[in-house]
Amino acid sequence: MARASSGTVSPYGRSGVRIVVAGDQGTGKSSLIITAAADTFPPNVPPVLPPTRLPEDLYPDRMPITIIDTSSRPEDSGKVAEELKQADTVVLTYACDRPETLDRLSTFWLPRLRNLEVRVPVIVVGCKLDLRDDNQQLSLEQVMSPIMQQFREIETCIECSAMRHIQIPEVFYYAQKAVLHPTAPLFDQESQTLKPRCVRALKRIFILCDHDKDGALSDAELNDFQVKCFNAPLQPSEIVGVKKVVQEKLSEGVNERGLTLTGFLFLHALFIEKGRLETTWTVLRKFGYNDDIKLADDFIPPLKRAPDQSVELTNEALDFLKGIFDAFDGDGDGVLRPRELEELFSTAPESPWNGTPYEDAAEKNAFGGLSLDAFLSEWALMTLLNPTYSVENLIYIGYTGEPSSAIRVTRRRRLDRKKQQSERNVLQCFVFGPRKAGKSALLNTFIGRPYTDNYNPTTEDRYAVNVVDISMGNKKYLVLREIPEDGVRKLLANKESLAACDIAVFVHDGSDESSWRTASELLVEIAGHGEDTGFEVPCLIVAAKDDLDSFPMAIQEATRVCHNMGVEAPIPISVKLGDFNNLFRRVVTAAEHPHLSIPETEAGRSRKQYHQLINRSLLAVSVGAAVVVVGLAAYRVYSARKNASG
Repeated sequence: MARASSGTVSPYGRSGVRIVVAGDQGTGKSSLIITAAADTFPPNVPPVLPPTRLPEDLYPDRMPITIIDTSSRPEDSGKVAEELKQADTVVLTYACDRPETLDRLSTFWLPRLRNLEVRVPVIVVGCKLDLRDDNQQLSLEQVMSPIMQQFREIETCIECSAMRHIQIPEVFYYAQKAVLHPTAPLFDQESQTLKPRCVRALKRIFILCDHDKDGALSDAELNDFQVKCFNAPLQPSEIVGVKKVVQEKLSEGVNERGLTLTGFLFLHALFIEKGRLETTWTVLRKFGYNDDIKLADDFIPPLKRAPDQSVELTNEALDFLKGIFDAFDGDGDGVLRPRELEELFSTAPESPWNGTPYEDAAEKNAFGGLSLDAFLSEWALMTLLNPTYSVENLIYIGYTGEPSSAIRVTRRRRLDRKKQQSERNVLQCFVFGPRKAGKSALLNTFIGRPYTDNYNPTTEDRYAVNVVDISMGNKKYLVLREIPEDGVRKLLANKESLAACDIAVFVHDGSDESSWRTASELLVEIAGHGEDTGFEVPCLIVAAKDDLDSFPMAIQEATRVCHNMGVEAPIPISVKLGDFNNLFRRVVTAAEHPHLSIPETEAGRSRKQYHQLINRSLLAVSVGAAVVVVGLAAYRVYSARKNASG
């Protein structure tokens, strides 16, 4: 497991390493670069060197290295800053014979990198080692330890001499290594432990390699792992040696079946502590991870879809998720408790449903647990909003099929209207309405939350998702997206904003005339936007707070508006009384028949009448032209006959 050097792979998507060398004037920057490139110490050095390329075969990774020298003149400060911002790693130099240049690292150069937001590994290099005072008592470790405690971005410190050719190749080897095999994503220097994301990735790799699922890597499984990652088998004596090293330090690291997960993690921590980060990085990259310890971008193929197409999970992916649900429902109660859900996602970089928009989007029981329907609803929402992220997390939790087999792109909504039928399993409903109309209460009830009189205004778009039973065996996932009144203008600033909408619901307080007026204005605005962009959507009106007395003239006003726009009369509901009038089923039914319930504005009606008039005029012109052509042809035939008879 230790022979990593011959099997190291290049990082995904990286064509080379750009190293920028900076430091005070006279600290040996240019001499360091020339000696590394030409293997000879220069008698005369120019103030600033042009970009210098090191041979690809200089180091085992065979990665092209470009070294950028920088000026020390104050007037070139802006140019140096631009170079530093483009660096993959920074080499900061000081002169071993000038202590003040070492002090300047912590008082000027390292703070400057932070101010410039240059977040790359830093290699600190003491040049002119041959000129250092022999009476200096402190070692490099003693000198640098306080600085490295303050500036964790420092990856390595090294001293060298260009004149005496001492440790010159090592400087740029460490600089390249810091880019290709960085410490920061893997290891917490302060606590001396593997970082959580690294642990989660290695746990996933361990599970994938544990073919018999017995919780340990047998000798055969260890050997398969070695061949996959390093293209070289382990000898039986080496396997014994690996397990012995682990068992001596950690008794639970090995059992009668082989190397446990604890032992597997311990081995990688040991490699990192000994400076052999390339071993762990080789393993991670072999299993598709990038420098952020997430699946590389090219691991999941990009999706192509029109704005009015959505993405859903396939039956294959849903069957996999149902199996996963059962596997992690340890007590068999049909609910995934938070602890069980955390364990399910313990092989992902982090739980994808922590935070908005997923954290409070699905129905939970009193202990925060998810039923199977709620679990699948969360997946439906994630796939709708971010299909690539959804597929990525499917892979993290063990989906081994082709990524493309997990999702399907639905038919265009425009075509659904022509076909007069939607075939989607996941339907998205935009919920509009004025403040205090009852939008949030509607979403809360949809995901099983009790009614409360407390008013908490919604300032950002919010989602709620659940299963709606339409008929025996016919279930749809309905996503409600609440759009605050203040957010409508921002939404409509995008021409394609309604393309993702299957149906829109307009909620108003049935006891408040001003609430109705605002809701009806929103209806006209949304309908007009749909007409202008070609993304018309079915619409329903909801009269909330039916437990209160409706405002005078409510029925007449609603009847007039609904008749003029060609939509259903408002659906009365009372969240407080639990009377929903089959609202969610009616929403889904209307969305399944997208050619119905589409409102028509006065402007849209006038436009349609104009187009009809133009079309009739064109038809009349074409018929008239045809009559003329036929008449002309008849006249020619008549003339020809007359001439023949004459």
